[in-house]
Amino acid sequence: MKFVVVANGVFNDVSALSSLLFLFVTAVALATTTQAEQFGAIDPPYKDPTVPVEDRVSDLLSRMRLLEKIGQMSQIDRSFASPDVLQNFFIGSVLNGGESAPSPDTTVSEWADMIDGFQRSALSTRLGIPIIYGTDAVHGHNNVYGATVFPHNVGLGAARDENLMVRIGKASALEIRATGIPYTFAPCIAVCRDPRWGRCYESYGEDTELVRKMSKIILGLQGVPPHNHTYGYPFVGTGGSRNVMACAKHYAGDGGTEGGVNEFNTVASYPEFFKIHMKPYLDALAMGVSTVMASYSSWNGVKMHANEFLLTRVLKQQLGFQGFIITDWEGIDRITSPPGSDYKNSVKAAINAGIDMVMIPNNYQIFIKDLAELVLSGEVPMDRIDDAVRRILRVKFISGIFDQPMADRSLLGMVGHEKHRELAREAVRKSLVLLRNQKIHNKRKMLPLNRKAPKILVAGTHANNIGYQCGGWTITWAGKSGNTTIVLNNLSSIGTTILEGIKSKVSKHTQVVFEEKPDQQFINNNSDFSYAIVVVGEPPYVESLGDNKELTLPADGVETIQNVCEKLKCLVIVVSGRPVVIEPYVEMMDALVAAWLPGSEAGKGIADVIFGDYDFHGKLPRTWFRRVDQLPMNWGDLNYDPLYPFGYGLKMNLSQRSKPRIIPSSSTPKSSASS
Repeated sequence: MKFVVVANGVFNDVSALSSLLFLFVTAVALATTTQAEQFGAIDPPYKDPTVPVEDRVSDLLSRMRLLEKIGQMSQIDRSFASPDVLQNFFIGSVLNGGESAPSPDTTVSEWADMIDGFQRSALSTRLGIPIIYGTDAVHGHNNVYGATVFPHNVGLGAARDENLMVRIGKASALEIRATGIPYTFAPCIAVCRDPRWGRCYESYGEDTELVRKMSKIILGLQGVPPHNHTYGYPFVGTGGSRNVMACAKHYAGDGGTEGGVNEFNTVASYPEFFKIHMKPYLDALAMGVSTVMASYSSWNGVKMHANEFLLTRVLKQQLGFQGFIITDWEGIDRITSPPGSDYKNSVKAAINAGIDMVMIPNNYQIFIKDLAELVLSGEVPMDRIDDAVRRILRVKFISGIFDQPMADRSLLGMVGHEKHRELAREAVRKSLVLLRNQKIHNKRKMLPLNRKAPKILVAGTHANNIGYQCGGWTITWAGKSGNTTIVLNNLSSIGTTILEGIKSKVSKHTQVVFEEKPDQQFINNNSDFSYAIVVVGEPPYVESLGDNKELTLPADGVETIQNVCEKLKCLVIVVSGRPVVIEPYVEMMDALVAAWLPGSEAGKGIADVIFGDYDFHGKLPRTWFRRVDQLPMNWGDLNYDPLYPFGYGLKMNLSQRSKPRIIPSSSTPKSSASS
């Protein structure tokens, strides 16, 4: 039977007769309700919050028609989510893609207004099922101007502080909830085995056990389940108003692809694959993670979005996961090459493999039509549809959005809250890794810096650029240069550049000179600097745009290091999402710090440490290689010959100096060093 799709009342590519037939059949199907439903004599059990979750799920599922079920399995981008689309297609979920924020200067209350509008449309349908709105809040609520932007995961992996992760999760959840959003596509629990991968900064590190520890952020995002919680069963804290649904991603092996190529193939035996890439999911399930996102990548040539063995037999059946599995953005399209070239068969393969919700996100009409035809033809069993919808409804009921679907306006002030910014500042301090700290003229070491020096040079592309210190996934999908976290109409101002942090820390008598790209003539004409701070690194990037076979610093960064450090005492701060080639320049540096992608509070957090208010805490979350021809190279490999090994990190031993405040260590890295 030819199935017909309607969008905003307009029928596409079908005859008028077919259109009328479709309308008639749909109207008849949706009109077939019980007498109680028609006259509102009683509220159905699924609307009663005192009824057990599984009973509510079963009751609601029993009332649903095919189109309503498929609608629940559909996640569309906010730009398509008109009231007509949400109501006519019974859409179950909406998201904003990386480039799909409402407008450049959307306020927190305007975000909440938008999402409440989507909810009102969903609640006006026959069964009144609320939507799940999802967003990529991967290092704070990073799509929203004025939100606190925490260090990216690679920096948090360097901090190695599980308690810090829980606190960051709690703060992030509050800021996300303040905008009316109940769902974040985080955390990424990939184990990045090759820094050439463009998503390596989204990974906590190269070591599986380190990633497992850092996954504790789930407890902050969702809340802490009770001791008798059923393994694999979703959990969101009481009421959900201060917690969000989390998403463990990208299942599985996304960090192990050959050559570090994004969305490529991970080659490994099952025992090796499980040991390296699957174990973090055991912890996620134990913490009650609500959803799992499938990876674009393949395992031994089989696309994860169509891998029935790993999605259903392992994750759902063997491990007992009872939440729902969601695709990545257009993940079904990318099962084939070129993407979308055999879309209907890709839908069939993905749903039968165990995918529950599909991040379509644009061509929802085609998806709904194709899946309905596949069900009606028997190629996708109704039992598989019911299983998917049961999982989606379970998470919705557990999250509390049936009982509290609208934004809690009392939380509006949580976005960019001062306590959250102080927490981000702490995270910056703990994420910094001291790689080198040499003595100057055989006397005191370069660090901590003298804050009373008469004249300081600050140089480098990353010294005065909030966008660069935050990296990708900040306001826009790929991130960008500039003061990106500051609202254009000055309603909110979040963030401190590294230059600003330095200026705030030094004596009022110290002259701080900023020259982004000083040439040799500038240095020769200004030889009276006490020392220089050079801040260079990678420009923002994301996903495949960040795949890099060379991993070299940009040319202007290298030139700045050479021009400055050959003539002046210098501290070099590298702002990057991964180790980069620095061995050729290390000997000219008096001190070297890996700052990763430290986020909006980088300026204050870095200044706290380099001027000696706090000691260094971080340990390398991944091996710092010498040359790219060594890659992949990870802790424990044969012929392991790094520039700095996994777990390396110096301290300034401040307790032996003037006894300033020291952060106590809360982790035990595999290896460390002390200057």
